[in-house]
Amino acid sequence: MEASTALLIIDMMNTLDFDGGEDLLENALPAAEDLQSFKQKMKEQGMPVIYVNDNFGLWQDNTSDIIDVCRKSPGEPLVELTAPDEDDFFIIKPKHSGFFGTQLEILLNQLGVSRLILSGVAGDICVLFTANDAYMREYELWVPSNLSASESRGDNDNAMKIIRRSLGAETAPTSEKTLEDVFPVDKRP
Repeated sequence: MEASTALLIIDMMNTLDFDGGEDLLENALPAAEDLQSFKQKMKEQGMPVIYVNDNFGLWQDNTSDIIDVCRKSPGEPLVELTAPDEDDFFIIKPKHSGFFGTQLEILLNQLGVSRLILSGVAGDICVLFTANDAYMREYELWVPSNLSASESRGDNDNAMKIIRRSLGAETAPTSEKTLEDVFPVDKRP
């Protein structure tokens, strides 16, 4: 499989059972609805979808066990909107960045990915840290502001400003930009 762009979905399988979880859920549901339709469009174009998710201390469990735990938690509405399909990849991460202590970079190399679209929660923590690590690895980035959420809109807006200013990434929402706008097709002879 050879793909130059991949969609990363960060921590959308989430228990949200922490202080601020209710606020995050409120802000994440609109992002999840946008993500659901965006993901489908990207899959129709043959783009790989990679979930990069916390393990919630479930080191001996598999993907379906983690999703089941999240389904039986305050995060259930988010899980129902954004659950992975059978052909999606699922990587478990131990910390904030999707690259730290995971096989994400190996998978991206095997898929031939050089451009990433990042989405998920929380925009001001895990999405930001993953974007930073992707930037340091020289991936081209699009972090659509409507596909991520934080506990407050202000926190998410601040994260998007950092991603745009410090990482040079596009953060326009999917309603304003298309994949082709952000990552133009190479027009070599």
